[in-house]
Amino acid sequence: MDLDDRHEFGRSGDVPANARTLWHGRFTGGPDEALLAYTVSLPFDQRMWADDIAGSTAHVNGLARAGLLTADEREAILAALARVADEMDTRTFEFVETDEDIHTAIERRVTELAGPAGGKLHSARSRNDQVATDLRLWCRRELRSVAARLVDLQRVLLDQALAAGDTYLPGYTHLQRAQPVLLAHHLMAHGWALGRDVDRLIDALDRMDVSPLGAGALAGSSLPIDPFGTAEELGFAKPFENSLDAVSDRDFVAEALFVLALVGVHLSRIGEEWVLWTSAEYGFAVLDDGFATGSSMLPQKKNPDIAELARGKSGRLIGNLTGLLTTLKGLPLAYNRDLQEDKEPLFDSVEQVALAVAAITGMIATATFVPERMQQAADEATMAATDLAEHLVRSGVPFREAHAIVGDHVRRALADGSELRDLVEADPRLGDDGAALVADGVAVAMRRSHGAGGPAARPHQIEAYREMLAAESDALGL
Repeated sequence: MDLDDRHEFGRSGDVPANARTLWHGRFTGGPDEALLAYTVSLPFDQRMWADDIAGSTAHVNGLARAGLLTADEREAILAALARVADEMDTRTFEFVETDEDIHTAIERRVTELAGPAGGKLHSARSRNDQVATDLRLWCRRELRSVAARLVDLQRVLLDQALAAGDTYLPGYTHLQRAQPVLLAHHLMAHGWALGRDVDRLIDALDRMDVSPLGAGALAGSSLPIDPFGTAEELGFAKPFENSLDAVSDRDFVAEALFVLALVGVHLSRIGEEWVLWTSAEYGFAVLDDGFATGSSMLPQKKNPDIAELARGKSGRLIGNLTGLLTTLKGLPLAYNRDLQEDKEPLFDSVEQVALAVAAITGMIATATFVPERMQQAADEATMAATDLAEHLVRSGVPFREAHAIVGDHVRRALADGSELRDLVEADPRLGDDGAALVADGVAVAMRRSHGAGGPAARPHQIEAYREMLAAESDALGL
């Protein structure tokens, strides 16, 4: 929009019909184009058109029940709303210059189609409660969709865990080899973290299940509206209890952004591992060609771009959360235009997380693991060090002393190239029983306690994991 070629209608005189706003009655002239250019939200909030029509439909029905619309007026407005929905769906809806947001655009078009009856659509309603209602409806649908995608990823992790069988790999702390664990155990570890994300999304959905419709601009209405009826029609659990809170509350957006940011952090952790695992240095997994990219210069390259972007976009998601919290922190009750800044970060975070989850799900589902590389790394003799110390503990040696004994053997093996197994076998405190613990594949089998990374603990974990998936599916109606 060229600010040097602004319309003159903003100066004085009657407001032209095509320049009228929802608030033109108070003003002698129309809005200046600079104001419209700065305040317009239509480019991003038009994605809420279906929610706005749903909210308007419930509001119209409520007005009719209150006797504020005749049956004919109700039918005329509902027919106009249905026409607008069709135009939006087929992308034939024509926006005009003064459509500053999707709510203005829909009401303008409804009035064009329904005539004078359309002018009653906004009775007992403000854009403040209208926007808050639309945004909750949008969140309720889209966050449920994100949660369903996360459940799909959890299922893929379980499928790969089951297919992995007894394959094991090093478990790491500080990115240093620590103790071996089953590949299944490692994959399901990410699944449990994602399960908490799903649980947080479900919890957030429950908390945002409150209808703001009927709160008006900030103080309700003198007209005989029925917020309970409109809440029920829209599928909300209940209506608001305080009109000031209803129009100013964006806790649900902040909470959604937090959960999405944490999802992003969990996806970033997965991404970091897959960058490592698919490198030549690790060689633990190979990406399917459909989920990898090449190099414009280096013919040999196969790059884990999905994993890298999952890692990189986590900062964007954290930034969206931080930005909104900063916007909200100084706002007095009730509505302030600052709250327009809630939508772009929310829409962006939902979109980015949805894309990331779908891509990572495909990446993991189609990847090929390399068990021999994993197990070769996990069978390094020092990976049995803790088991050697615990062997001494079982014979009555205090753990700190046992730790020192085994640590000394490890130090000597690394210093002079001795075989740790030989040093252990020669130590009468460890002997043949200790040496047996250093054999390939033994250390992972020693991980027997509840929730541990070995074969003995696997059946219970798989059962519990499946129960988690079933509970999530029930809660989400999948």
